[in-house]
Order: sequence, then structure tokens, then C-alpha cells
Amino acid sequence: MSESGHSATGYIIHHLTNLKVGEGFWSLHLDTMFFSIALGGFFLWLFMRAAKSATSDVPGPLQNLCEILVEFVDTQVKDSFHGRNPVIAPLALTIFVWVFLWNFMDLLPVDLLPSIAALFGVPYLRSVPSTDLNSTFGLSISVLLLLYYYSFKVKGPTHFTMEILTHPFGIWFMPFNLLLRIVEDLAKPISLGLRLFGNLYAGELIFILIALLPWWIQFLLGWPWAVFHILIITLQAFIFMVLTIVYLSMAHEDH
Repeated sequence: MSESGHSATGYIIHHLTNLKVGEGFWSLHLDTMFFSIALGGFFLWLFMRAAKSATSDVPGPLQNLCEILVEFVDTQVKDSFHGRNPVIAPLALTIFVWVFLWNFMDLLPVDLLPSIAALFGVPYLRSVPSTDLNSTFGLSISVLLLLYYYSFKVKGPTHFTMEILTHPFGIWFMPFNLLLRIVEDLAKPISLGLRLFGNLYAGELIFILIALLPWWIQFLLGWPWAVFHILIITLQAFIFMVLTIVYLSMAHEDH
């Protein structure tokens, strides 16, 4: 039995249930939307504050952190993106920091935010947006739409259509080329979305299972897993960012 008096199964199900309105395809996960918007706003506020307080003298910790992140992302863009587009670096920075903040919510105590929400009559609350397929697929589909947008913009409708129909086997194998392109384009958002969701969902589930144990075992197992999980959440944000850069770089290349 958990501390709240529910069975272990009920406890796990409760923590894996989103606060939502609507049913089926048209349901809206309110907690995912709230934390995604709140974390996005926090990211903008943090970097705006760093930009306004930036100095050429001895920088403070916030300025150092933001400069490290900007330089890190800029290096990745220079290494992976071979076109000329001023949007790619800010987009990559946004994706990396935003996804990292999504993932970082998994390091908060499992019962902390749901218990606070329960005081205000909120029955369910999941605070990690990246454990919701709606958010990970939404972000990955947005990347796919950007890929198509820049493919049309850079290559033009005619050249982009010919690339789809003639690559890689030539004009005489257009049906096969088209089929391969459909599979390739479907695999991009699916792999992006499922990789992020799967890793963070598994991490969240392990934290929930640890929370079911006695408090002294929670401490012994929770801290090592939390330290290891910091590497996982950073790596997942990095992978999502790098693949986004690579996909958009492919959209700018003219075969």
C-alpha cells in the first residue's frame, strides 16, 4: 500500500493519468499544455533577463550559463547545418532548452506537485510534458512541417517534387522512390517523438516505483537514479536538437 492509502497499482495509474477535457482524439491534456507553456515562458524570461543584464565586465552566473548554452548550440549548428539560415540556431537553442526543461520536471519529487494540485481540487496532474505522446509528437511533427517548408522554399516546388520522385533510383523507379520517401518522412517524426517519450516515460515509471518503497530505501535508490537521469534528460534534449538540425540541413541541400 502507498502512503495515500491506495494500492500500488492504483498509485501508479493515478500518477500516469493526465488531467484532460474531452474524449478520444479530441481530448486536451491540460497539465501538459500548462507545463509546456509555463516552461517555455520561463525559458524566454531567463534568457531575456540574461540579455538585459549582460556586461563586458566579469559576467555573473546567469550570463555564463546562457553564453555556454548559446556557444554550445552554435557549435552544433556549424558542424551539422551546411546552409545559410538565421532561424536554425535560435530554433535549435529553443528546442534544446525547452526539451531539457520538460525532462527536468521528472527530477521533482513524484508526489510534490500532484499533492499541491490536490489541495485545489485537481484530481490528476502529470508535470513532465515529455512523458505525454501528444507533446513529443506535436514537437516532432512541427519539425517535419518545417522540413517541408524549407524544402519548398529553398528548392522550389518543381525541384522538390523531382527529388521525391527520382531519388535515389532515378526517374524509371518513381513509384519505389515515392514509397521510400513516404517511409522515410514518416520515420522522422515517429523516431523523434517515440525516442523522447519512451526514455522519459521509463524514467518517470522508475521514480514512481521507487516512491512506493520505504522512505529510507527511496533515498538510497532515488539519488543514484536521479544523478544518472540527469545524463539521460540532457542526452535526449541533445539528440532531439541535433536530429532537428540534420533534418533541416537536408531540406536546404539541392541534389
